[in-house]
Amino acid sequence: MRTSPAGLSLIKSSEGFRAHTYLDVAGFPTIGYGHRLLHPESFPNGVDEPQAAEILLSDLRDAELAVQRLVKVPLTQGQFDALVDFCFNLGQGRLAASTLLQSLNAGQYEAAAQQLLRWDHAGAHENPALKARRQAELALWQAGPTPARQAA
Repeated sequence: MRTSPAGLSLIKSSEGFRAHTYLDVAGFPTIGYGHRLLHPESFPNGVDEPQAAEILLSDLRDAELAVQRLVKVPLTQGQFDALVDFCFNLGQGRLAASTLLQSLNAGQYEAAAQQLLRWDHAGAHENPALKARRQAELALWQAGPTPARQAA
């Protein structure tokens, strides 16, 4: 499964495009559409939007592969997109260790969906942008048929 245009749109709108390096909410150097810079990566002249979109697609593939590896139950496209966005934003380690994934792999789709909403803090404080992002993920998650109805 690959991220749909709706999932890609959520990531792009949540991350926003920035041509020059900035520090994300966790203090990591970032550029483009939420691309975390790793040593020795450097963009001293910044990036343009097409370059940022290309980098995003590469980063997105890592998140897609993580979701495919970690999730053991069938997903709708919306659920997959929501989890890819979650993983892109927070990292595969957080998804792997989450109650969200545990609930999902136990077949508790609704409980897993509600777990998305718990990830709206930066440090000890609720972050309005993260809250909006988690709500958008929930909307994607709930769009379309459930996996059980798809199989029927």
